[in-house]
Amino acid sequence: MNYLLSNIPERTQKPRDYGFTMAMDKGLSTRETEDFLEMCSGHVDIVKLGWGTSFVTPVLKEKIKMYKDAGIPVYFGGTLFEAFIVRDQFDDYRKVLDKYELEFCEVSDGSIEMDHDKKCEYISQLAKQVTVLSEVGSKDEEKIIPPYKWIELMQKELDAGSWKVIGEAREAGNVGLFRSSGEVRSGLVQEILTKIPFEKIIWEAPQKPQQVWFIKLLGSNVNLGNIAPNEVIPLETIRLGLRGDTFLHFLNQEK
Repeated sequence: MNYLLSNIPERTQKPRDYGFTMAMDKGLSTRETEDFLEMCSGHVDIVKLGWGTSFVTPVLKEKIKMYKDAGIPVYFGGTLFEAFIVRDQFDDYRKVLDKYELEFCEVSDGSIEMDHDKKCEYISQLAKQVTVLSEVGSKDEEKIIPPYKWIELMQKELDAGSWKVIGEAREAGNVGLFRSSGEVRSGLVQEILTKIPFEKIIWEAPQKPQQVWFIKLLGSNVNLGNIAPNEVIPLETIRLGLRGDTFLHFLNQEK
């Protein structure tokens, strides 16, 4: 940090197992990526190349190398995994992971119907090749999954070999964990936390009020995902009580 302030929440240090910020790259240019890394690499733990954007991104290998050189792992969005699966191209997907020398992948079923045992089988197979993050929740705002089912799905995926489970919210933060208005389904989150350790969950929370809610509930070192590149530093200030939304929250805790 640039200067000393007392009573600042203690953040875990990279490489860390929790306190994660997962940023979403929706198609940054190499110059934008360079600028992003210059300002934010110290605060970003992993980058997702959103949904199927890697399929149409020019100089993809160069971009991945830029992130790797900065010590930040990259993975393709779960929708790309689903695009391969729905076309019966699982082996091709595994070859793509090898081609781009990726060390992480995301397994999801938010856009397609998939037998959960089959999803866990994919997780188990991929976990022998890379570190797997798996996503729970649907991208269909009409599909409401009850809390007990979220817990069951998350636990089964962790047991199958997922390193972390991701709570679905989409890029906009208006499905899954959230109502269409963006409001957190607070009862759902708190029930999940009765059974699944908080450090094992990455909560997709692209909107500032959502980030504030999770930080007030679980502290500075909650795992948050789908953060826009230009929101990484603002998020870090929320984690540290240096923005109005959490300014008094952490000072009152100290007192």
